Amino acid sequence: MIKIAAAALIVLVAIVAGVLVWRYESHFVGTDDAFIATRIAAVSPRVSGQVIAVPVVDNEKVAAGQVLVQIDPTPFRVALRQALAAEQLAQTGLGQARANVSVARAAVEQARAAYISTQAQTANALANLHRYLFLRRRNIKALARTQLDQVEAAARSAKAQLRVAHEKVAGAQAGLEAAQAAVAGAMARVTSARAQVAAARLDLNYTSVRAAEAGHVTKKFVAIGNYVSPGQELMALVPLQMWVTANVKETDLYLIHPGQRVSIHIDACPNATVHGTVQSIQRGSGVAFDLLPPQNATGNYVKVVQRVPVRITFDALPSGCVLGPGMSVEPEIRIN
Repeated sequence: MIKIAAAALIVLVAIVAGVLVWRYESHFVGTDDAFIATRIAAVSPRVSGQVIAVPVVDNEKVAAGQVLVQIDPTPFRVALRQALAAEQLAQTGLGQARANVSVARAAVEQARAAYISTQAQTANALANLHRYLFLRRRNIKALARTQLDQVEAAARSAKAQLRVAHEKVAGAQAGLEAAQAAVAGAMARVTSARAQVAAARLDLNYTSVRAAEAGHVTKKFVAIGNYVSPGQELMALVPLQMWVTANVKETDLYLIHPGQRVSIHIDACPNATVHGTVQSIQRGSGVAFDLLPPQNATGNYVKVVQRVPVRITFDALPSGCVLGPGMSVEPEIRIN
């Protein structure tokens, strides 16, 4: 009888356990293949130089914009002063070029005025010549030949002076155009000098390597006295924003959709109650993005249930827990 009762008790316990498991699985989808994820930022300088200060330590929490590494700014300050001096010289050259334009424009106006005056004198000389020729044709004895020769010489001289005045106007105009071209060149040099000043200011600003966002410092490689170069990794920054990547069996995927509520057990925080929400589901299994994905079209094929990453966002991170990427969690997604 005792054996029968024990067997019956075992069967009853098994039935109750089976019912509980069935009820749980009908409301939740869970997995222990899940971990905390984030995008770790590599902190690198944009300029070369010697490190003179590292005001942070490993695992320190930093704010966005906080200085993480200070590179010696002395050579960059010198470069900025040189760029500012070059800009001042360019500005001075531009002022001189503009002054030359004013002088050249005045020369053009003066040449034009001289040309108009010479043109009037030439017209008067030609008119006198026409009158003398008319008189001589009417009465050859009315005018001596020497007088006519003098008038003709005056007319030829006036024409020559007019040509000279015209050439002076053309020369003055060419000088004005050259002066205007010089202004354009001086303006280009000013623009180039300003760009160099801006670049020098940026380089000086880049000597302070700052945190792009709030987070925790990890894997600090840099020390005071190191000579660093652009792109060299100095430390890593783990952002405060984190999420869960849950690798769910593809056979359970049809039960999951964005917006479902999630209970999250964090191994590092066993006493914390953490909740979240399904945000998105990756299009493709995890192995599809491996460096050497499987080629099922070749060789013998054995079907394996694949796992698909599901992204789950935290409602709020638990306080008092040290969390970081790669830590294990166990999410339970409520499906109904």
